[in-house]
Parts: sequence; structure tokens; C-alpha cells
Amino acid sequence: MLFNSLRFLIFFPVVICVCFLLPAKLRQSWLLAASYFFYMCWNAKYALLLFFVTAVTYAVGLLIDCTDRFSWSEKSVIHVKKLCAATGIVLAMGALFFFKYIGFVVDSMNKLLALAHVQLSIPTFDVLLPVGVSFYTFQAMGYVADVYRGQPAERNFVRYALFVSFFPQLVAGPIERSKDLLCQLKELGPPRLDRLQNGVLLMLWGYFLKVVLADRIAVVVDTVYANPAAYGGWYIVVATILFAFQIYGDFAGYSTIAMGAAEVLGVRLTDNFDAPYLSRSVGEFWRRWHVSLGSWFRDNLYIPLGGNRKGKGRRYLNLMVVFLASGLWHGADWSFVAWGGLNGLYQIAGALTKPLRRRAMNVLGLRRDSLGHKVLQTLITFALVDFAWIFFRAESLSAALFVIRSMFTVHNPWVLFDGSLYRLGLDQKNFQLMVLCILLLLAVDWRKRAGVCTRRVIAGQDALARWLVFAVSVNLILLLGRWGIGYDPASFIYFQF
Repeated sequence: MLFNSLRFLIFFPVVICVCFLLPAKLRQSWLLAASYFFYMCWNAKYALLLFFVTAVTYAVGLLIDCTDRFSWSEKSVIHVKKLCAATGIVLAMGALFFFKYIGFVVDSMNKLLALAHVQLSIPTFDVLLPVGVSFYTFQAMGYVADVYRGQPAERNFVRYALFVSFFPQLVAGPIERSKDLLCQLKELGPPRLDRLQNGVLLMLWGYFLKVVLADRIAVVVDTVYANPAAYGGWYIVVATILFAFQIYGDFAGYSTIAMGAAEVLGVRLTDNFDAPYLSRSVGEFWRRWHVSLGSWFRDNLYIPLGGNRKGKGRRYLNLMVVFLASGLWHGADWSFVAWGGLNGLYQIAGALTKPLRRRAMNVLGLRRDSLGHKVLQTLITFALVDFAWIFFRAESLSAALFVIRSMFTVHNPWVLFDGSLYRLGLDQKNFQLMVLCILLLLAVDWRKRAGVCTRRVIAGQDALARWLVFAVSVNLILLLGRWGIGYDPASFIYFQF
């Protein structure tokens, strides 16, 4: 069930109304049933996988928690806890590996055998990828890690199952920490007007990002990347720049709708995006992009590997491991590994050259706090991140390399001025509207970085002004969004992960 589908626009109000009409003690059960129904709308049988991951990690959490009650030596307790945690994580990861990576591993092994001229072909697996499997398995594994580190285990199975399957963030995050979400699910209260208003505003902004901005950009990006041989040079440059805003609008759109839907139900989710394209370094970008995944990898991989506590060399190695793992998490293809590795290399190169860059600025008499320097850093950071997005968007590693070669070998700057861009699926008016929407997104992010929350500004107005904002927003989305007869609601990009 897509957020931008008619079914969801019927499903969500029904869930809200029933939830708040029920006694407080039944709300968790109702939301759990609604969450499983939401997930089963894609493929009902994969609800068994969701339940398996939930049951295994729930049981493991209880086992870890109860070890402290036995009169064992401290060493034995630690050993048993490690064994339980490892068992839970291996079982959850095993399910993720089979459904997401088994085909990739077998295909890679067959290619390696062919290169070595070994006459052996391993049978391939054609397994349908369950939607959102990477998100809910990571959330469940994060819970196991938290219990292992000393957090009390959740004993109410219904509440824990709802934590894993909570429908607003089930299939594309944010990946919530158990200590933040479980306590909120435990204390679901009556509806509040301020949270309803705030949630609806979030959802409207999310729908704008998805159906007005991201789906409009997708028309141009898909046209170019579907045939890079015909659209080389500056076509690819423009499409790649636009893809940066497409994936931002698409993923932030989902996360914002999820935050809004949860807010209406009285639950606050993690803000997954904090004006990432206004970052002044790649490291800062990754602290502001997909915040929940970054914190998950920091706490459950980077720090356990040693973090930055064992010298610069080990720190850089840990950083590269994290970004290679992040790339592989995003997709079972070498292009995603290359994307993650390139982002890791950016940060290592930035750290290694930082003293040199500082000395150069001092020699040249440049000020690091000047507006020009900040703008230049922002533009360079965007260019680096955007170049890496090529590996993310291309169909394969070889396709990404072809796109890069075509971008640098085809010289056609005139397409920027002769109207050729208006023949990529969007006419002139729609293309200009797309550019205006991108500028609006950047303006909102700029005000966010300045500490101005647009929702709070709207909430501070009188009732007439607030209702006017709601009415205008809904009508603009209906008027300018891509939806309706003849339009296939585009799935969110991160659903495939």
C-alpha cells in the first residue's frame, strides 16, 4: 500500500478513528493488526517473514535479559549474552541475506568462475525481495544490540511486534531505536489537536516532495538514464543533478509522511533529513542524510570495530568498512558497493588533506567563516555527493561507468540553451515548475538550518490562517501533483531496499 495511493487515503483515516474510539488497552493490538494488514497489501505471505524476525528477536531479548538472574560468574553471563545476541542477529541477518543477497552472491561467484575459466555454474535463485526487509530487520537487530548493552527487554509481545511493524515507518524507515519508540507505543494517549495539526502539515509537505517534486523530476531522469548513449554530455549532467533532488524529495517525502502519520497517532519519529544539501563537507552530509541509518551503523558497527579510538589508520579502515556495508545495505549490486566506497573515500581524503587545506587558506589569507567560502564548500560537497549518485542510479556498475564516460566525452553545452531539455518528457512550463519546486525545497532547508520551523510558524497563526494554509496546500498538491487516471503511482525509491 503506497502512501500516494487512494487505498492509503482511505486506510489511514479509518485506522485513526478506530484507534481513538477504542479503549486505551486495545489500541496497541489494533495498530498491530492495521500494520500487518498494511504490509500484507504487498504480498501477504511475507508477513510470515516479518513475524519470524519479530519472534526471534523478541525471544532473544528475553533470554539476554534473564541471564542476570542466574547465579553465574560474570564471565559466564557475558559469554551467554554474547551467544544469545549473536544467535538473534545471525538468524535475522540470515533471513535478510537469503531474500536480498543470495542471488547477488551466486551471480558474482559464477562470474568469478567464468573469469577463472572454471566450467562450473552454480544454480541461481529467483527470490522476490520482500518490501522493507532491510529496514525492519535492522530495527529488530538494533533492539537485540540495545538489550545486550543493558537496556531492559520488552516483555509485552504485542507492543514489541508493533515496534517492529509500526506501519508509518515499516517499509522505508526511519529505523527507530527501541528506547525511543517502545515507550511511546506504551503510552498512546487520546487525540490532541496540536499533534493532529502538526502531523497533517508534515504529511502535506511529504506529499509535495513526492508527487509534485520527485515524481516530476523522475520523468527527466528516467528518460536520460534509460538511454545514456542517446543523451550524453550535458544531458547526463543535468539528469544527475536532478536525480540528487529526486531521491531527496522521494525519500524525505516518505519519511516526512511517515513522521506526520505517526504524529497524528501520538508518536514522534526521528527526523531523517536535516537540510543535507546545504552541508559543507561529505562527512556533514552523512550526518544529515538518512540520520537513523547513520546512527545505526555508528552504534552497531563503527564503534564496535573500534571507532576512532585506535589511531588514524584504524579509524579510516573502520570508516571504509561502514560505508561499504552501507552501500551493500542499499542494494545487492556492485554499483551500490562502489557508491558506498566512493563516499568513504571522500571522507578519508578530506581528513588527510585537511591540514594542507588549512595551511593553503592561511597563506592565501582566506577566511573560513566568510560567506563565499561557505558557499564554495557547499557547492563542492554537492558536486562530490552528486557524482557518487551516478553509481546509485545506474542499473549496474558497467552502466555507471558508461554514463560517466559519456558525460565527459560528449560535448554539447548548447542543449542547455536551445530548448532541448524541454524534450525529455516535461514541457517548458513543467520544467520551470520543477525548478521552482527545487528552489522552494532549498529555501525551506535554509530556514531550517537557521532554526526556523515552518510548521511552528503556521501553528502560531490564527485558525483562519491555518485552515487557509491547509486548503491551499491540498489544492496545490492536487493541481500540480502527478496522480490520477493514466498515472501509475510511482513506488518510493527506498522501497527496494
